[in-house]
Amino acid sequence: MLTVFGSTALDTIRTPNKVLKGVLGGAATYASISASYFVKPGLIAVVGKDFPKKYHSILLKNLDLRGFTVKDGKTFRYDGKYDETLSIRTTLKTELNVLGNFKPKVPEEYRKSEYVYLANNDPEQNVALIKEFDKVKFSMCDTIEFWIANKKPSVIKMIKAVDAVVINDEEAKLLTKEHNLIKCAKKMMSWGAKYVVIKKGEHGSLLFYDDVIFPSVAFSLEDIVDPTGAGDSFAGAMIGYLASKKNVNLSTIKKAVIYGNVLGSFVVEKYGLDGLLNLKKSQILERVNQYEKMIRF
Repeated sequence: MLTVFGSTALDTIRTPNKVLKGVLGGAATYASISASYFVKPGLIAVVGKDFPKKYHSILLKNLDLRGFTVKDGKTFRYDGKYDETLSIRTTLKTELNVLGNFKPKVPEEYRKSEYVYLANNDPEQNVALIKEFDKVKFSMCDTIEFWIANKKPSVIKMIKAVDAVVINDEEAKLLTKEHNLIKCAKKMMSWGAKYVVIKKGEHGSLLFYDDVIFPSVAFSLEDIVDPTGAGDSFAGAMIGYLASKKNVNLSTIKKAVIYGNVLGSFVVEKYGLDGLLNLKKSQILERVNQYEKMIRF
């Protein structure tokens, strides 16, 4: 089984062509729905009483919600704005609300999960939570600038507690104080991560393991409308694929990265979660085949 822990949010997304208000979002939402194309993930997250029923139905249709909590108060809200190129996002407002004092617990049914993804939460919470699982075969975490700036020692501790780190290039440089991505990865591996995946947005990703570097390009797209959740969907697909194969050897992990790139490519073509919902397995496989043709020479 796969368990995903993180935020479910109501997002306000401002792009040059459209503004979306109060749409379903959050790192764990994107990651777990992306993973649901491979396995049925369990979601550990919290929302407030203001969380719309239609969003609850979307989650219920795709995920196991025994770890999902509804509390008195308001749902975590995020408000961000993209520049003209869609490559720079500025955070305008973050309201933690019920997420602020949430004490997550792993439900009994989830404790046997062999695959665990810790989306970008408070690293101290992540470290505590991973200890509640009985037999983790592969665990992965993500982190963001906010935690690196405010709780760097805890972020390093979290990296030590998991098998793999997924992080974007800017945050990798910020965390390690290195300018070269190979040096960034080596430093994170010296802290205890076995695998490091550095996401580079429209330029794909780099997977590091021992002395192996596996670069993968992003799937080439002409029309990108909203990059929100692409990185989370990448990570969700990656660990979802691994959980479906019940295998974590290097060649399976490389394949998982490709599936991550492909699922991330569907997200950016539509607004919010629309690009990720209601995909057919055949669409995913077709794009994986296109991807293979694209990089073969």
